[in-house]
Amino acid sequence: MPRPAIHLQPLPYVDALAARDPAAIDTVVLHCTELPDLATARAYGERVHYASGTGNSGHYYIDRDGTIVEYVPVARIAHHTRGWNPRSVGIELVNTGRFPDWLDSRHQAMDEPYTEAQFLALVTLLHDLRARLPGLAQVAGHEDLDLDEVEASDDPALRVRRKRDPGPLFPWPALLAAVPLRRVAADPAASP
Repeated sequence: MPRPAIHLQPLPYVDALAARDPAAIDTVVLHCTELPDLATARAYGERVHYASGTGNSGHYYIDRDGTIVEYVPVARIAHHTRGWNPRSVGIELVNTGRFPDWLDSRHQAMDEPYTEAQFLALVTLLHDLRARLPGLAQVAGHEDLDLDEVEASDDPALRVRRKRDPGPLFPWPALLAAVPLRRVAADPAASP
């Protein structure tokens, strides 16, 4: 499989992210941006949330047209999934998800399908990562690793899942048939 075209657009704080040995990476975590477009996802990624001067971001972003952008190199730890960051690569698929009412109990549907171009770009990227990262063995959705529920923004008596991405329309069977990775089970005990 040919190497994918990857556009390098490092986040402003990328050098402040902790370095790691890429040989320690064994997991890819798939996300959806839950934002309207790649430009908005970039603005969110640039926001600083930590004393280290860093924020929350995936390593790679795949736009609806299949364009792959690298915000953080795999040799750096990006903040994308609690408890899994040191050992994983985060891939964000541009998709509206529950935007703009992420935690509203009345708006939990994730109705936007992923595009064929996104899926093909993801498969190509995963094959490339497998070739570059010999320890890479598994893939998970953010929803598989973060099972927390929080108060609904519209009614604090209700609880909603904090993370639901990549969501019910993500084509897991097709992905697992296309790449040599196993899926991490949705099991709270599986957390590192």
